[in-house]
Amino acid sequence: MLEERGFPAGSVRLLASERGGARSLVFRGVSHAIEPVTEGSFASVELALFACANPVSEAWAGIARAAGALVVDNSSAFRYQDEVPLVVPEVNGELLERCPALVANPNCSTIAVVMALAPLARAVGLERVEVATYQSVSGAGSDALEELESGVRFGLEGDPPPRRDGRPAYAFNVVPHIDRFEENGYSREEMKIVWETRKILGLPQLAVTATAVRVPVRVGHAAAVTVSLKQALTADEARALWASVPGIEVVDDPLRERYPTPLEAAGRDAVLIGRVRRDLSQSRGLVFFLASDNLRKGAATNAIQIAERLLGVSASGVRPGRAAEIR
Repeated sequence: MLEERGFPAGSVRLLASERGGARSLVFRGVSHAIEPVTEGSFASVELALFACANPVSEAWAGIARAAGALVVDNSSAFRYQDEVPLVVPEVNGELLERCPALVANPNCSTIAVVMALAPLARAVGLERVEVATYQSVSGAGSDALEELESGVRFGLEGDPPPRRDGRPAYAFNVVPHIDRFEENGYSREEMKIVWETRKILGLPQLAVTATAVRVPVRVGHAAAVTVSLKQALTADEARALWASVPGIEVVDDPLRERYPTPLEAAGRDAVLIGRVRRDLSQSRGLVFFLASDNLRKGAATNAIQIAERLLGVSASGVRPGRAAEIR
């Protein structure tokens, strides 16, 4: 995504925790060795993009900041600390104006949901939000994706086998379990949506409930969302509102079978919204469906948008008034 967006990186340093070894990656036509991270890895680094497990972020983010780097972290290690901004640039990007040294990138499903909710909150206000997610297996990592694909192959001739750890198969299945379960009966993934939606929207008392489900899709998360609004809004008014927001695309013509799907969202940065309709059970309610690429806007793209805004860089790679370099 750095390459695709023309991010002005004078030089890059690729780091891994325990999986460096002899691996390398090509960036802008040049092969770069993946180095094991050390305390000296962040010397002269201007921007550090973390895409790793919580313990790794917790171990190294402070060291990167001490070396002078701005850190954008894609784990959940710092999301719930009051002093750490949790940012979707189209929604609360103004938090980046004070150039914080550490910024948290939100949960993949939360990003798409708040992209849809923020215009409603600004226009008419929110009272309650109910979310059911349909999350692709790529959100669980490359090993899980391999299990899905092998399970599909086995399942064509018989029952798909359970995953290696004995849990229910991803292939030909729907699994209402993402991350660990909390004492309140909700999964950690569901609570992430609750906590992060409130924090990003700046609505700490907003009533939010969520059910997070893994579905046998490679890439692309979807969600069915029901909202209770403080003022009534018609479906047409909501569509017009969303159509005016950068990063959102309204895909809503059910009679012609046009609505958001993970396959259509995959490989794109836009959050697709459709199936917009009045909630039959309440006078100020709307129901809609959305889909987005969980690896792009749900992760990498959003993180790089944060970095672009922190460093005054446009999506075309122009940094006004400053030399463009990331070591």
